[in-house]
Amino acid sequence: MTARILALLLGFQSVMTASPPLEVKTSGPSVPASEGFRMGSSVAPDGSSIGINSRFLTKNGKPWMPVMGEFHYSRCPQAEWREELLRMKAGGVDIAATYVFWNHHEELEGVWQWSGDRDLRKFLQLCKETGMLASVRMGPWCHGEVRNGGIPDWVLEKSWKIRSDDKGYLQAVERLYEQIAKQIDGLQWKDGGPVAIVQFENEFRGPPEHLLTLKRIAEEKGIDVPISTKTGWPAMNRPMPFGEMLPLFGAYAEGFWDRSLRSMPGKYWAAFRFANVRTDAAIATEQLGERAAEDEADAHRYPYLTCEIGGGMMSSYHRRILMHPADVEAVALVKVGSGGNLPGYYMYHGGVNPEGVTTLMEEQATKITNYNDMPVKNYDFQAPLGSFGQTRPHYHWLRRMHLMIRDFGEVLAPMPSFLPDKIPGGAADLSTLRWAVRSDGNSGFLFVNNHQRGAEMPGHREVSFSIQQNDQNLVWPEKPVEILPGARFIWPFGIDLGYGVRLEWATAQPICRIDEDNRRTYFFAETPGVVPVIKIAGRPSKPVKPARTAAMEIQGADGAVQLVVLSDPDSLALWKGRTDGRDRVILSKADVTFHNTGISLRSRNPEELSALVFPPLDGSPTDGIFGLVPNGETAGGAPTVGIRQIRKAGPPREIAMGRNKVAAAPGEYDFRKAAAWEVRLPDDYDAESRDDLLRIRYHGDVARLRIGGKLVLDDFFNGRPLEIGLRRFAKSLGEERRLTVEILSLPPGAPVFLPESHSGGMTAELDGVTLVPRFHAQGAAGAAAD
Repeated sequence: MTARILALLLGFQSVMTASPPLEVKTSGPSVPASEGFRMGSSVAPDGSSIGINSRFLTKNGKPWMPVMGEFHYSRCPQAEWREELLRMKAGGVDIAATYVFWNHHEELEGVWQWSGDRDLRKFLQLCKETGMLASVRMGPWCHGEVRNGGIPDWVLEKSWKIRSDDKGYLQAVERLYEQIAKQIDGLQWKDGGPVAIVQFENEFRGPPEHLLTLKRIAEEKGIDVPISTKTGWPAMNRPMPFGEMLPLFGAYAEGFWDRSLRSMPGKYWAAFRFANVRTDAAIATEQLGERAAEDEADAHRYPYLTCEIGGGMMSSYHRRILMHPADVEAVALVKVGSGGNLPGYYMYHGGVNPEGVTTLMEEQATKITNYNDMPVKNYDFQAPLGSFGQTRPHYHWLRRMHLMIRDFGEVLAPMPSFLPDKIPGGAADLSTLRWAVRSDGNSGFLFVNNHQRGAEMPGHREVSFSIQQNDQNLVWPEKPVEILPGARFIWPFGIDLGYGVRLEWATAQPICRIDEDNRRTYFFAETPGVVPVIKIAGRPSKPVKPARTAAMEIQGADGAVQLVVLSDPDSLALWKGRTDGRDRVILSKADVTFHNTGISLRSRNPEELSALVFPPLDGSPTDGIFGLVPNGETAGGAPTVGIRQIRKAGPPREIAMGRNKVAAAPGEYDFRKAAAWEVRLPDDYDAESRDDLLRIRYHGDVARLRIGGKLVLDDFFNGRPLEIGLRRFAKSLGEERRLTVEILSLPPGAPVFLPESHSGGMTAELDGVTLVPRFHAQGAAGAAAD
C-alpha cells in the first residue's frame, strides 16, 4: 500500500511540475473582400488569370502564394541569365523581380542602351522560356545602391524638381516609360508573357498623386498588368486612394545604412518576432530616420505581400555586415508565420555593377542618394545566390520552405495568423518563445523561430502547444519536446492528405508531395533535437526514424498516402522540379537545375555529382524509395596558382568623414599605397572551358582585383573571402593569365563597424589564393516507373 501511495504522489508531482502548454486561440477566417482593386488586364490568352483579394492572391481562381526573388539583369552578363534563372526556379522562386535603373539605360541624355547585359527584353524572354514570372520595378527612382538611386546625372543638372509632378521631369519620365513599354511589349501577362507585376517609384513619402501620375503615364504607354505595386514604407504624406497599388513590405536582419557603429542598432530585433504589424521600422533609417512601426489605416484591406525580405546584406564602407545564413531564413519564416502571402527577397541573386561613363555605385560624393559609400563593382549582397552563381547555405534552407509553400500554399494562403497569449516583451526579452499559428480554425501550421541575430537564445524544455480551434482544443505533441537554441521550423496540424486521410499533427516540417496513380507521397524534414512523431486520424501517434524509406503508408478510400521523413541534412538536399513532362523529387548534395529532358548537377566536390530520383527510374538501383539517376560526370582537378608580392603596403591612410558624416571610402589615389600581389594562373589554364571560382582570403580595409590594370571587383573587408568567377573574364585574362590583388591597411580606431572577431586595425595581408573548381554533370531523370 505504501508503495502505491508513493507512486501516486510522484505521478502527481510530475504533473504539477510539467510546463503547461503554450496557448493560442484561432478562429475561422472571414470572407476576403475583392472589390475596389483597380488593376490591369488579369487574363492571359489561354484563360489563365491572376486575381487579388484582401488576404491573398489568386491564380485561376485558387489561392496562390508565389515566391519572388530580386535579380538585376544589368548587374549580370546576359550569357549567364538563363542558368541563373533556372537556379532561382530550382530554389523555389516563382517570380524574378528586377529594377530598371534609368542611368543604366540613359546615362547620357537621349542615348539609350537596351542591348547586351542591359537587354531587358531578352531577360524577360528568358523568364518566359524558363517558366518564371517577372516583376518590373520601373522607378524612375529605385535606389538599389546605385548612383543617384538610378536617376541620371543629366536629369539632376536640369532645374526640375525630381520625384514630383514637375512638368520637365515628367516629360523625361514619359520617355523612360515609353522605352520600358517597348521592351515589355508582347511580354505582359495579357499577351501570355511573364510580366505580371510592376512597381512605381520606391520608398516614396510624398503625395500619392505623384504615384498615380506615374501609373497613368505607364498605362498610356501600354503597360497593362494584373498587379501594380508600391513599397509599403514609408507612410506618404496623404493616404493613397484604395486599390490603386498594392503595398509591399520588407524586413532585414541588419542594415549597412545605419549611422551607428555597433551591432544590431535600433529595431532590427523586431524582424525576428512574429507580429501583426506589417511595417518594419528599421529599413532605410539613413534617409527616413528613426520611426515607429505603424501600418496605414487601410492595410488590412490589402493582402500581406513582401518585396524586400533581406536575402542577405551588403557592406557599406562604414558598416561591414557579416551575415549568418540563419539570419535570412529566420526573418523569412517569421514573415510567413505572421501572415505574409508573398515572400519576396531583396536580393536573391547578387551582382556586379556595370561599366558606365561615371561610376554607378552609391557614394557620398554624388548629388543625391548619397547616404553611404558602397563598393565600386561588388553587389554580391551575401545573397542566396552570389554574384557568380555561388549557392549559399540559406539558398538550401529557403528552398526547403519554398517547396512547402509551393505545394501547400493553396491551403496556407487563406489562413490568418494568430499570436499566442504570451508574446515577447521588449527588445531585451530573449526568454519567451517566439511562435505563431496560421489556421482556418480546423487545420493549420505552427511556426517557431528561436533564432535572433547576435543573440544567445535559450533552449526551451518540456514544450507543448494548445491550439484552440472551432470544434476542439488540440494539445500536442503528446510528449513535450525540447526546442533547441537557434531552432526554426514549421509543423502541420489538421491537414487533409488526400484519399480521406487526415494528418492530425506532426513534429516534422512538410517539404513537398508527389502524386502518382492512386498514391500520394509526402516528404517531411526532421526538426533537429525533436523525435519526429506523426499522428494520423483514427490511429495512435507513431514516432518515426528519419530515413529514405517510407515511415508509413496509409490506405485511403481510393488510393494510398505515403509519408517519408528525411534527416535534416537529407531534407536540405531535396529538390523538386519538372522534367520529362512530370514532377520529380531529386535527392542530391549537388546543386540541381531542371530541364525538359533531365537535370544538371553542379558541385565543388566531384564525389557529390550523383542524384537519387523519386519516382525511381525503371530498372535503376534503389536507395529506399529513391532510384539512382545515371549521369555523365565531368572530371578535372584544382590547378594551383602562383602568388608574388609586387608592392608592400604603405602607411594606413587617414580616414576622413564624408558628406553624410560617415567614413569615406578610399579613392583610386589611395590605392597607390596599397599592398599588391600578382596572381598567376597556370600557363595552360583555360578559363572559358572551366567553371572555377578564385577565392581570395585576406585581412585589411578594402581589396581590389584587377585584370590588365582594369578594376573588375572590389570588397570592403567583413571577414568573408572574396570570390570571383573566372569564366566571365576568360577574354580579359588572355595569354598572360595574370590578376593583381590590391589591399589597403585599416588604421586602428577607424570609424568603421566590423564584426567583433575582426575589430581593430589590420595590416594588409593576403592569406591565400585558391582555385575552387565547380564540377558539372548531366542526369537523365525521365522514364520513371509508375
